[in-house]
Formats: sequence, structure tokens, C-alpha cells
Amino acid sequence: MADTNVLIKAIERLDHRVTIGDVAAEAGLPLHEAQQGMLTLASEVQAHLQVSETGEIAYVFPKNIQGILLSKSWKLRWQATWEKVWRILFYLIRISFGIVLILSLVLIVLAIIAISIAATAASQQGDDRRDSRSGGGMIFIPRMWLGPDLFRMFDYRYYRRPAAQPASDSKMNFLEAIFSFLFGDGDPNADLEERRWQAIASVVKASGGVVVAEQVAPFLSDLGQGWSKEFEDFMIPVLSRFNGVPQVSAEGGIVYQFPELQVTAQERKRISPPQFLQELPRKFSNASSGQIMGAIALGSANLIAALALGSMLQDQALVASAGELAIFVSSIYWLLLGYGSAFLGIPIVRYFWVQRQNSKITRRNQEREQRAEVLAQLDDPVREKLSFAQTLAGQTIVTAENLAYTTETDLTDQEIANKDKIDEEWRQLIERRQSS
Repeated sequence: MADTNVLIKAIERLDHRVTIGDVAAEAGLPLHEAQQGMLTLASEVQAHLQVSETGEIAYVFPKNIQGILLSKSWKLRWQATWEKVWRILFYLIRISFGIVLILSLVLIVLAIIAISIAATAASQQGDDRRDSRSGGGMIFIPRMWLGPDLFRMFDYRYYRRPAAQPASDSKMNFLEAIFSFLFGDGDPNADLEERRWQAIASVVKASGGVVVAEQVAPFLSDLGQGWSKEFEDFMIPVLSRFNGVPQVSAEGGIVYQFPELQVTAQERKRISPPQFLQELPRKFSNASSGQIMGAIALGSANLIAALALGSMLQDQALVASAGELAIFVSSIYWLLLGYGSAFLGIPIVRYFWVQRQNSKITRRNQEREQRAEVLAQLDDPVREKLSFAQTLAGQTIVTAENLAYTTETDLTDQEIANKDKIDEEWRQLIERRQSS
């Protein structure tokens, strides 16, 4: 069964008065799934049915569908609560990678300072045994360059945007940017299948419910090879999804008619469908260039400091004299070094993977664009099929004027109204005859 949220969003976009074909086209759902989901949803929220004199059915849903469902179902209330909790948890997960990196760098630096102090103290004790004319010892704490100011890196004002760049271009904070630098920001084509079927349905509806295979091909990924492509087998999933039927012209051309997509609840402004399905290229990160440079600087500082600490940890006696913090850091050193290495290694691998994926996306987009160009250079067979398709194209609108039945009013009232309507039509017919 179709996802209830998908159905609700489609119904709301269509202004709550819809047919099954309207919702299937808007959401890109198979007709049988849309039909089952619509019937269940209509029952839950007590939607009204409107049946035209020719038998087409329109559904009229209340404006507050989501509120009605939440008031009746504990499961939906729990789901809505969990979605809010999960957004918070996922945000904490996103920023945790940056927090761990900062803690790692802080621990490493503190351990280096502690070991340096212990080494200086040991050196000073040796100097005390020398000639007192040496003037005594001096504690030396090495200064390590850690790139940008460690504390200013987390000030939201640190990365100044250029004057020409709008503030809305980068909305994530630095900790979120670290997660984006590591793992990216998700697949921009996660909804590709949904967009594919929505586009195909929009092409069908814009063509009056009848299309030729050449109109649908620019939205499909694989058309097959050989006879499979020649006989247009790639249209079978489209026919199955939207209950289409093939029609053959006198010249032998095949067109595809979708009767249920030819019925709509109200006349809507036709939006020109796209010429072909275009996949979006992947981005390495949505973080600003300043945030990415900051993440690289922080990760590099962490890795360099970890390597420096590794050389200092060779003297375990010195580590033991440096205190409990140095001993603790020594015990998790390989974990810190591994995290620092992975922090820079994962983005490098992912960068080349993104480039490879984008080259494949570009190739697929070019193939679909080439199929769309066929419609701009029509040959005689395609022109004949399009001409035949126009003879079958049409649209049926279920209006309030041609209703035979609706659940919005009592059946007796409807029978009286229908009787009055028939009597009025007879009266007008008699008057016209008498006047003629």
C-alpha cells in the first residue's frame, strides 16, 4: 500500500478534490496502490465521494487530513513524535564527529605539554648538579603551530563570506560542516524514481492521456537491446503502473492510452513537462569553502600533533612521570591516530568516488537528452503515431454540475434535486417547442 504521507501531500497539492488518476499522476504511484491507499484514507478521514453521471468518481477530502489522522491513531502520533526526536538525535550524531576531533586534538596537545614539562623538569634536575654558575634552569614548553586560531575556528563570525555571496548559501555551522566534509550531504537523486514517474505521468496528462513510446523514452534508464527495444518492451512497466492499454493505428503504429489518467476532478493549469529526466550531480560538500579549509586545517593539525606525540611516547618512563593524563592518552594513542588518519583519508577517497559517479550521471543525462531530440526531428512513422494519438486524446472533468450522486448530502435530498432538475429541463424543452 502507498505511503500515507505521500498520498496526503499529493492531495494537499491538488486542493483536496481529486480522482485516483490525479493522485497517481501527482505522486508518481502505481494506480492500484493509489486506489487502495485512497480508499483507506477516505475511510479514515470520512472523505466524501462524488459520482458523475458517466460513472467517474471524485474524492473530496477535508482540509485538515493530518490533524484528523493524528487524533484517531496512536501509531501516527508516536510516529510524528519519533520523527521529531530522530531529527534531534541525527543532529547530535552530525556534530559528534567534530566534537570528537576537537577533543582528540585537545587531549594530544595537553599530553604533549605534560610530557614536555616532565622532560624539562628532568633536564633541570640534571642541570642542578652542574656548576651553580650556570644560573639555574629554565622551563621550556614548545610552541606548536596548529593552523588557524583553535578557538576562533568555532566562532560563527570567523569565516567571513564574500560580499557577493548571500548568507543563505551556507547555513550549517562548523561542526555540521565537519560531518559534511567527511560524509557529504546525501544523495541528491534519492527521489529519482519518484521524479521519474511524476514526469511520465505529467507527459501523459499533457498529451491528453495518450502517448507514443518516443515521448516516454527520455524518462527511462534502460530501453533494452535488439528486438526488446524494437518492440518497445520498455513500455510494459509504464502500462502496468498506470493501467494503460496499447492501441494500434490502421498503419500499424502503436500508441499507449491511459484511460484513468484522462479523468480529473477539476480543470487544472497544464504545466509543460520536462524534456527528459535529468539526474542531479553529486556535490562533495555543501559546506562553504572556508569551512572546508577549516576542517582540513583542524584535521591536519590533529594528525601532525598525533605523529609528534607518537615520537614522545617512546620513552615510557617519561610518560609515567608526566602524570595520569599522559598515561591515559598513551593507552588510546592508536585510536587517536586512527581517527586522525581516517578524518583526512575518507574525504580523499570520497572525492574521487564523487567524480566517478558524476561522470556516469553526465553520460546517462546525455543519453536521455538524445532520445528527447528524436521528437524535435520527427520522421514519418513517429508523425503518424502522434497524429493517431491525437484522435484518442481527451479529458473528462468530474464537475459539480454533472454529478449523479454525492455522499455530502442525504440521498433523499439528492433524489428531490435530481427530480427538480429533470422537471426544469422538460419545462425548458416544452417552452422552446411552443415558441418555435
